[in-house]
Amino acid sequence: MALGRRVEQQRPLFVAADELPKSDGHPFYRRLNELLAEAGFDRWIEELCRPYYAATMGRPSIPLGVFFRMMFVGFFEGIGALRQIAWRCSDSLAVREFLGLALTQRAPDDSSLTVIRQRFPVELFEEVFRFMILVARKKKLLKGQKIAIDATNLEANAAMRSIVSREEGVSWRRYVKELAEKEGIAYASQEDARRFDRHRGDKKVSNRNWVSPTDPDSRIARMKDGRTHLAYKAEHAVDLESEIIVAATLHPADQSDAKTLPDTLIRAQANLELAGSETTVTELVADKGYHAAATLEWCDRIGVRTYIPERMERRQRRWTDKPEAFQSAVYANRRRVGRAKGRRLQRLRSERVERGFAHTCCSGGLRRMTVRGLEESNKRYLLHIAGQNLAIVMRKLFGAGTPREWGAWSKWLRSAHQALLAILAAVITAVRNIADRTRRTDHIDLATTRSSQITTFSEGS
Repeated sequence: MALGRRVEQQRPLFVAADELPKSDGHPFYRRLNELLAEAGFDRWIEELCRPYYAATMGRPSIPLGVFFRMMFVGFFEGIGALRQIAWRCSDSLAVREFLGLALTQRAPDDSSLTVIRQRFPVELFEEVFRFMILVARKKKLLKGQKIAIDATNLEANAAMRSIVSREEGVSWRRYVKELAEKEGIAYASQEDARRFDRHRGDKKVSNRNWVSPTDPDSRIARMKDGRTHLAYKAEHAVDLESEIIVAATLHPADQSDAKTLPDTLIRAQANLELAGSETTVTELVADKGYHAAATLEWCDRIGVRTYIPERMERRQRRWTDKPEAFQSAVYANRRRVGRAKGRRLQRLRSERVERGFAHTCCSGGLRRMTVRGLEESNKRYLLHIAGQNLAIVMRKLFGAGTPREWGAWSKWLRSAHQALLAILAAVITAVRNIADRTRRTDHIDLATTRSSQITTFSEGS
């Protein structure tokens, strides 16, 4: 075989349609398109977005089904940045087939995705999120009686070095420089400032005094790895029986869990009702960060049983300055948490809610937000969670929730099929050996019988 060499070739001026490269598509994306077509997603979203477009003026825009599918691709492929999503959709033939783009059509770029997202209000993205809950309900996967709530911090698209003072507008670098000069330290470079700031013992950064000029809605918070960043707080309400996320909201990172729990619980119940579910939330499970007497009393008043463990208190609780309903709600919650059912629900919460955050932030690629502002971040996050709910439905129906998982699942099926064929071949071989051994034994017994008959006949003669 001769060595092939790379040579420059002149591109043809015209290419026939049947000579263009074709893709058989990805089985996961084909099944997902069938699921969306069965639910009537494209016609529904076009009618929903019709008021935001002109009836006769202008050229036709990007189809809404293409835009929302590209956002779902961000979750399925683990991509958080819009520019990377646009590149992936333009490069992959399988993804282009999922989007419904011909080979002669260009995939929308990241600027087009940004303009479309900014055009729609956040309420429209909430409708898309509820539509995916409706798909899960139609497939009889949604329960909605036992809800678990938890939160995590997402890094905002803003840097700590850009924060300024709320009152004077002084930057952090200038503030550190003034402190260094007061200490008598020569300020030569930014590295000297960082070294001085790193070894300061009384270093404190408060949201009351500092704000980010690029993203004012973000707040200074400590991340799970111990670092300090500008962040948002993402809160999920998860159906413990189906793992469907029935509510997802972003809040400023400095808001406490007990303060944001009522809003998330109300959103979860509203989403269940708007999705056509007749069930109501009756049990709520959360971690000890959500424990507050006022919150427990509010849940008890609306008929929701809580399973929220208490924090370790150094001193005994005092009820003289609180309503009697607060004390009864705290004691009832304490009894429920100590039972076997409460421990089982806490284990289930730890498993399923944390797994949802892992799929969203780690493998889903959205630990750091790529847009700015609470409203725009909510839009981006709602579409990401809608993609995760689609993945849960796909996993329940077909055994795989992402294209990569489909490949691993197919590989496992092929291995299981080969192992089954090997076992079947071994069983057939064993049966044949037993049959041959039985046949040989029968021949030997027949020969022995005939020999004894001949011997007996000869003796008798």
